[in-house]
Amino acid sequence: MTDRQRRTAPPAGSAVTSAPHGPQSREVVRLALVVGALGVVFGDIGTSPIYTLQTVFNPSDPHPVPVGTDNVFGVVSLVFWSVMIIVTVTYVLLAMRADNDGEGGIMALITLLRRLGTQRGPRTTAVLAALGLFGAALFFGDSMITPAISVLSAVEGVKVLRPSLKEVVVPITAVIIVVLFLVQRWGTAAVGRIFGPVMIVWFVAIGAFGVSGIVRHPAILRALSPTCAGSFLVHHFGTAFFALAAVVLAVTGAEALYADMGHFGRPAISRAWLFLVFPACALSYLGQGALILGNPNTVSSPFFLLAPGWARLPLVLLATAATVIASQAVITGAYSVASQAAELGYLPRLRVTHTSESTIGQVYVPWINWLLMISVLTLVFAFRSSAALAFAFGMAVTGTITITTLMFFYLARWKWHTPGWLLGLGASVLLSVDLLFVAANLTKLVHGAWLPLLIALTAFTVMTTWQRGRQIVTAQRQRREGSLREFVDHLRTNTFRAVRVRGTAVFLNRGKQTAPLALRANVEHNHVRHDHVLILSVETLPVPRAPANQRIAVDDLGYADDGISHVTARFGYMEKPDVLGALRMLDPDTTEGRLDLDHASFYLSKIELRTGDTPTMARWRKRLFIATSHITADAAQHFGLPGDRTVIMGSHIEI
Repeated sequence: MTDRQRRTAPPAGSAVTSAPHGPQSREVVRLALVVGALGVVFGDIGTSPIYTLQTVFNPSDPHPVPVGTDNVFGVVSLVFWSVMIIVTVTYVLLAMRADNDGEGGIMALITLLRRLGTQRGPRTTAVLAALGLFGAALFFGDSMITPAISVLSAVEGVKVLRPSLKEVVVPITAVIIVVLFLVQRWGTAAVGRIFGPVMIVWFVAIGAFGVSGIVRHPAILRALSPTCAGSFLVHHFGTAFFALAAVVLAVTGAEALYADMGHFGRPAISRAWLFLVFPACALSYLGQGALILGNPNTVSSPFFLLAPGWARLPLVLLATAATVIASQAVITGAYSVASQAAELGYLPRLRVTHTSESTIGQVYVPWINWLLMISVLTLVFAFRSSAALAFAFGMAVTGTITITTLMFFYLARWKWHTPGWLLGLGASVLLSVDLLFVAANLTKLVHGAWLPLLIALTAFTVMTTWQRGRQIVTAQRQRREGSLREFVDHLRTNTFRAVRVRGTAVFLNRGKQTAPLALRANVEHNHVRHDHVLILSVETLPVPRAPANQRIAVDDLGYADDGISHVTARFGYMEKPDVLGALRMLDPDTTEGRLDLDHASFYLSKIELRTGDTPTMARWRKRLFIATSHITADAAQHFGLPGDRTVIMGSHIEI
């Protein structure tokens, strides 16, 4: 490193924001996070009581569960203990401890596995990472189905009030969904502040109505015993097994808790679940079970019929608001999964907007937003009822949960060195429960469970194709770019016989290991180079705004008098990368002379992909990779480059 080379880096252990001063301020922040989490994270799982028991006892089910005392006790007990085991134990107590710098979800587990792959067998880690990627693809299916089934189930409550209104259910649902996706640009924090108080009212209300049902038939409390669920499974296995395909609806949203961890943090989500959400949902299920015991005719809509007549219209309105919020949970989870997938190289660079200065995980991804909106509307108009969608819902949920559990236990064994006997005990119990749910949902394969599998297979194919194609393109690009240091050496000896012309040229590049293709083309084909050449790399730091003294780092690449420098510009995740503004901060002493930035030219290297005859991938995958590349965010717009002085130089690469 020469005396003219300057490097800066964010200080070790730098936090996203400074901690609030005083215990009172910290409590206010914690309370705000809990309320925000209630408004964003728990909508999905918190609205499951609307349709879970109704779906279990649905007479039009291909494998109906008869209404009877033993079956009601058994089903309610299965619901309670499924939520306890899968949500409380698997996710809240275990999986949420495995985070990637605060980010949760199955993509975070893939990141941890890939890091572990350097220490453990790469083949095992690769298989598990691929399995995890399929789990993430299943979550995308969940993100499409949840808004459709949740909002439909709530709006269908109007049929309880007036059956003649059933024709307006689908149009009203479509309008609500469109509005929901239009407000996403405001950001998770803003949406959470609006939705949080609504969800508090929701959980208090469903808990209170549940208590009223329990008071009328307190015998339902027997369902809280695990022996009740166990006895039902053992003595009525055929009925219990098919019931599990609908019981799983009670745990929909569990993966959203984990995927949204980056938005609010583990403590806020855990507190909200244990002290409000879980008790309220449990009381609602118990109350509905008590209602069905007293009047089997209420199985058509036990959730709404549990409320007294005067409260049903307000409950329908509140349920509609709550299911809109339910959709929010998986939508924000989909943003997180897509953003992490792009960072890991499974998706192209998407335009990601960070919406919070205090939490790096709060993001909005426009392309994913509009894709989800179109997909959800398609499902609403195609299926037209929550009952029809219920058969499809469970497959996505159970698949993702099983894969998450498996990956967590592998990490616990090899990353945290948890004793084998303890892992064996825990894994055998939790995976047995998960696989039982998967098997039950496979019985609904021809009745709609194929849909999330098709969505997942499509997403999985796109992501693996992009990853493979990106590896091929990167390898070819690096060969063509060559070493930046060697290129500078050749320029110094005038190997390329390039003529120096007046002016400043800025070449954007991903790092300083290789020479930008645009610079190489300018020198080798045009035989010119500018007096001042800046090779610019842009880094995004895990802080809202980069400090001024860390904004710029300059490296003269070994020569202090050739007019060529490498510049690293750093921005916080909340900042729009203003390249021109950052370059104005440069000291002329560090760039071997004063730069004429007002007239500087900016060069971008663009790769045009073509299908070739090399046996790298199947031809259809090559076409898919090229098609996917078109959704990549525009670099010139992203970095704020002046349009009239930006030159895009292309190069062809065959895959």
